Amino acid sequence: MKKYRVYVNGQPYEVVVEEMNEQKTSSPPPAVTIVQPTAPSSEVQKAPVPQSATVTSPSPMEKTQSKSGEGFPVAAPMPGSIIDIKVNIGDSVNEGDVLVLLEAMKMENEVTAPVSGVIKSIAIQKGASVNTGDIMVVIE
Repeated sequence: MKKYRVYVNGQPYEVVVEEMNEQKTSSPPPAVTIVQPTAPSSEVQKAPVPQSATVTSPSPMEKTQSKSGEGFPVAAPMPGSIIDIKVNIGDSVNEGDVLVLLEAMKMENEVTAPVSGVIKSIAIQKGASVNTGDIMVVIE
């Protein structure tokens, strides 16, 4: 058994995954025990999981996006190149507005505002390369 912490819609869940012997191909899929850390231990859900299921860790964007006195940082969700910056410092933005166009794997990806506010700073420039988790814009 292996334990993982998985984040779904910002909520942390503890997941216990049972390893199966590869020789047993006729057995049912393994069960995954999901326990929300804040829930009492009696509230355990068991669900069948296909053999190809994977467990992912929280994205750097989820780790770095937190409201603080310094504003709300918007991090790069993946490595890529900045194609265009759609906002300027001082602009008002609404949640969902496009902030940056990021090229990754030959695709243009729109990075949107996770919160409404005013653009406090821009830490990137057109043509720059970013890595996953790099802070691109701060919204206040």
